[in-house]
Amino acid sequence: MENSQSQQALSQIESARQYMLSLVEDFEPDQWFQMPNGMETHLAWQIGHLAVAEYGLALFRRRGRLPEDREIMPGVFRKQFTRGTLPDPDPSNHPSGEELLAIMARIHNQVKSELASCKDVDLTDEVDLPYAGEPTKLGALWFCAHHEMLHAGQIGLLRRALGKTPIR
Repeated sequence: MENSQSQQALSQIESARQYMLSLVEDFEPDQWFQMPNGMETHLAWQIGHLAVAEYGLALFRRRGRLPEDREIMPGVFRKQFTRGTLPDPDPSNHPSGEELLAIMARIHNQVKSELASCKDVDLTDEVDLPYAGEPTKLGALWFCAHHEMLHAGQIGLLRRALGKTPIR
């Protein structure tokens, strides 16, 4: 089996996702919207934002928006968690943690499905920031993994602020 650049990028994205999910698995439902003193975020926003970012970096930037994308991520969801939005601590204004993880999983499964058949030549087109390593669609995929790890650090800080033990 060929180890293409798209497959290497997918491997990094998958590794970052698995680590991030390990940080989330023991959050109780009532902790998803808690914003500890001095922290202007909560787990629900982090998960929603990571889902939107993966869609943007690994799907939209690579092939544009498709009509069927609304089935994996509603437009209102994208607007609620995109870059520059602020976390709202009111749970009634958000999907539940379970729903957030389901949307995240749908997007991730679509990314895995599409990248499984992606040719490296399809990833050479230039893109604007953000990207990692090179200003191409492949660089956007690499950034997707880097971005997830950056937010995993924020989730790790949330864990500590809520009295949870670190994950090793």
